[in-house]
Amino acid sequence: MLHKALLLVLAIIQINAAEYDTSILPEAYVDAAQHSTHTNNWAVLVDASRFWFNYRHVANVLSIYRSVKRLGIPDSQIILMIADDMACNARNPRPGQVYNNANQHINVYGDDVEVDYRGYEVTVENFVRLLTGRTQNGTARSKKLLSDAGSNVLIYLTGHGGDGFLKFQDSEEITSQELADGIQQMWEKKRYNELFFMVDTCQAASLYEKFTSPNVLAVASSLVGEDSLSHHVDPSIGVYMIDRYTYYALEFLEKVQPFSKRTIGEFLQVCPKRVCISTVGVRKDLYRRDPQKVPITDFFGAIRPTRVSTDRINVTLANEEDFYTDFEHMPPKKQFKIIIQPQFIAKINK
Repeated sequence: MLHKALLLVLAIIQINAAEYDTSILPEAYVDAAQHSTHTNNWAVLVDASRFWFNYRHVANVLSIYRSVKRLGIPDSQIILMIADDMACNARNPRPGQVYNNANQHINVYGDDVEVDYRGYEVTVENFVRLLTGRTQNGTARSKKLLSDAGSNVLIYLTGHGGDGFLKFQDSEEITSQELADGIQQMWEKKRYNELFFMVDTCQAASLYEKFTSPNVLAVASSLVGEDSLSHHVDPSIGVYMIDRYTYYALEFLEKVQPFSKRTIGEFLQVCPKRVCISTVGVRKDLYRRDPQKVPITDFFGAIRPTRVSTDRINVTLANEEDFYTDFEHMPPKKQFKIIIQPQFIAKINK
């Protein structure tokens, strides 16, 4: 019992002073983290296109997947939907690999990709059910968006679109009204705290025009009437590798670290028209905070708000007096600063 209690407390309290000394953290990050209102992060990443010539759309979504995972969002809180399996496509000269650059710098498929919906599972119905929490009976837990009122949710969509719609599988479409209704249901059901909607497709800005739900920030790779263009082709496979907007978004994200000072406001400017060719659209009238003061990890990472203290915090564990005595007699060289999640303090003291 004592051993289990010790593991519980050590799981909550980080005891490495060198790593968590606030003097080595960016002051802006500490301040933003303490004022953040979310307690967890989720990401819903969707490639809605099939067929080999849409290779770039798979590379798009896997690029974002790689970034959010690297910055701390675990696979258990990432829902990845890929309409076609380019890694195992017979035309792929590099089986099991997907690259977003002709120089093959980054294999975005990697060794540990967890695809939750693949192939013909990627449908408008499944996507809407996922957002609204109305998945069918028997759906695996890993295929559910288990967000709550404290969740910051990132939604990324890529594929072929037009004015007010995005194609799924080249056989059906989700409309801007259906997207708006789905996000409104999420808000009414307390399924998010803040939501960042990001879409890379032609006429992408049309997809967020009907949004009315609070705390939603949206960015689109192109305005209504504009095409969203590809970046470059790989002659060895004969297809485009990645779309322009996602290419520059990834270039930005690759420089972001978990304790980075970079903000969402900076991210919204990653692809000016001179490089994107299309005009990036941004909608922030529904969002209550200033994007220039919001850490990018509030959506692309999993850094929870913490309370930093240099004082001792008494953690009371019922019938675990021996552990508490050991704690009191800890050698001076083992002294440490404590970073503890506020919600855990409340749970332990009950």
